[in-house]
Amino acid sequence: MPTHSIQLPGAGGLAPGYDEPFEMLHACHERVHRMLALLDRLRRHVDAQGADEQARQAARDVMRYFDQAAPQHHLDEENHVIPRLLASGDPALVDLGKKLRADHRAMEAAWSRARPVLLSLAEGGIQRFDAEAHRAFDEFAIPYAAHIQAEESAAFPAAQGSMDVTAMSAMSQDMMRRRGVA
Repeated sequence: MPTHSIQLPGAGGLAPGYDEPFEMLHACHERVHRMLALLDRLRRHVDAQGADEQARQAARDVMRYFDQAAPQHHLDEENHVIPRLLASGDPALVDLGKKLRADHRAMEAAWSRARPVLLSLAEGGIQRFDAEAHRAFDEFAIPYAAHIQAEESAAFPAAQGSMDVTAMSAMSQDMMRRRGVA
């Protein structure tokens, strides 16, 4: 039976700084894609080989990211991107802002169903994923692609285009403050 590597993928390259908040948002999306790819490899590994220490560590890595970093990223968007879309006066951007906010709520709900399965695996409570677990993972992971595409193709450019240097600096400061960066 082939062994599936489920190690945490590398970042590749230097991350942007907080003085480039929209580049930070894009970098977060790259990390989301990497963590969802890790989740997919974890699923295949557990299906093929069952739970082992490598699988338990991968589950902990996925949980850590979606428990800690992803909520901060969503707050970045909720605090600095979505309000600009809603205030734009452009009906398409207002609708997009409402949809992105609803997506965030749906993602949080889907995570609340997927996380306990990962936790059980990480703690040794389960050795395999059943159909319900796979469904929870799909409901969590699949919507991310369209959500990220909408943000990167329309929401981020619109919000960034409406920001002056002061607003961009305030966004950077807020991002750093919430993450405890001096």
